[in-house]
Amino acid sequence: MVTFAVGQRHTGGDHAETSSCRRVRQDDGRFLGVQGVQSQADDPDADLVAAIARGERAAMATLMNRHLGRLHGLCQRLLGTGAEADDAVQETFLQAWRRAHRWRPGEARFATWLHTVAINRCRDRLRRRTREDIRDDIEPDEVAGDPAIGPEASLAREQSQRQVRAALAELPERQREALILCLHQGMAQSEAAAVLGISEHALESLLARARRHLRRRLLDEPHPEMQP
Repeated sequence: MVTFAVGQRHTGGDHAETSSCRRVRQDDGRFLGVQGVQSQADDPDADLVAAIARGERAAMATLMNRHLGRLHGLCQRLLGTGAEADDAVQETFLQAWRRAHRWRPGEARFATWLHTVAINRCRDRLRRRTREDIRDDIEPDEVAGDPAIGPEASLAREQSQRQVRAALAELPERQREALILCLHQGMAQSEAAAVLGISEHALESLLARARRHLRRRLLDEPHPEMQP
């Protein structure tokens, strides 16, 4: 469960920030303007962010309720189940509380910024793991014990999902992120490119390479239902 304790925002000098916070701010600067919006009215979060910048906790609670599900889904797919996904989301919202006064309306949607921060928090954790850890932590769909399918079909489905998890774990970081943003999060390519701080052409290249790898990897291994 994600909890959030509102503390004081950093409104003073940057010397009190950790290196992690500095990386986030650099990433903010990288993607701001990649996907511009015409005015503050075009961003549904603009009024909330302005209220958060004034220290209004009710606005922060509303923002969390609006984005919690999607951000947690993103972190869970990148990190797996357990406390790490919750922690990454909590750190993302804490960053939003502390940095709302730095956001500049009209340069990027606030939701794009939130997704960028969440991905950065996940990257920090993934880089401390091995590839085996990533493969084991990517959660499969819940099919075991489904009364609608028999035990043999359930086992075959579980084996198939294990193959998919292994193939996803083998993808380079950027390819895996691009695939999750577009396929699982349902983002348009323009929005996913803005989150990752790259051009749409670069995103298309990442997606194409990721799909080629998955096709090659999954077709090379016989499907469980096809094995003798």
